[in-house]
Amino acid sequence: MRIDKIFIEQQVLQHPQTQRVIAAFAKSPIHEIAKVEDVFERARKPYLQKRDALNLFIGKKEGQLVKPAPEAYGVSGEPHYYFVHAYNCIYECEYCYLQGYFQSPDLVMFVNHDEIISEIRTVAGAHSANEMVWFHAGEFSDSLALSHITREWEQYWDAFAEMPNAKLELRTKSVNIKSIMDLQPIENIVLTYSMSPAEASRKYDRKTPSLSARMKALSTLAERKFRLGLHLDPIVYTENFANDYRDMMTEIAKNIPENLIEYISLGVVRFSKDSYLEFSRNYPESDLLAAEFVKGMDGKVRYNRPMRLHILHTVRQICIDAGIQPHKVYLCMEDVSVPNVNSMEPTGINL
Repeated sequence: MRIDKIFIEQQVLQHPQTQRVIAAFAKSPIHEIAKVEDVFERARKPYLQKRDALNLFIGKKEGQLVKPAPEAYGVSGEPHYYFVHAYNCIYECEYCYLQGYFQSPDLVMFVNHDEIISEIRTVAGAHSANEMVWFHAGEFSDSLALSHITREWEQYWDAFAEMPNAKLELRTKSVNIKSIMDLQPIENIVLTYSMSPAEASRKYDRKTPSLSARMKALSTLAERKFRLGLHLDPIVYTENFANDYRDMMTEIAKNIPENLIEYISLGVVRFSKDSYLEFSRNYPESDLLAAEFVKGMDGKVRYNRPMRLHILHTVRQICIDAGIQPHKVYLCMEDVSVPNVNSMEPTGINL
């Protein structure tokens, strides 16, 4: 990855994380700015320009630092929140919604983690001590891809060790686990990997570590007894999808003890209207464009509901057959439930 220029807010120029980033990209010229938003996204920049070079912005996250997660996000029955540690990603997944979200693929890093953690404490403290509250990172950028440089998660480890009624999820596709391996596993921090079968990963998860590399990282983390999670999302339908997911889950079951798996989320490939438009422009040769997508009432572009239910129920049963306890498998961003795993017929679904 080549960083063309680094734009740094004056107020964070001397911050330790800023200085680590400067040292890591010592050849990149530095420009001081007042605010990230004064420069970032001011001019539209093609998403695929990230293949050549990116600018990097470093600043302070302002406004509401911890926000409620959308409905159908995370394990049901528990409150879920998310926070933003960065914008954009060094990877290039064809289906990534970020290509329709920001007007630029440039990277933005935020360094005021003390303030984010303070707000997390406030939110967690507003809930009952007997209620588990979830906080998710990785919504707008991979949690671990650059963590060997930024090293922000050490602060969160210390904070969550003091918050027994709060759990932290770090979502990633990265095998860059060096900074994590320097830390000790704790029960309420979960490292979650987005996983796709080898062929789907090769075709759609551009510039990401291969399935085998991610599997190796998971196995290494499991040896240290870190809490783990899996996101089988997005699932792309093929004639062999069931066999592909069965093979992948069989391999996961061989390498990861079930008791270390906190949960598995399932979701089909989907796009917002804007991200689908950008995707079709950026990847005109993608076979995903030939998929039988429909536009729903919520504006999402995805498979029709019967097809989604078939895919989700099939993969859910594969997970259970691989030894995962049924209550650990949930559907992400779907207003459906599939509780009756024995009958193979979805129930409780509002069609």
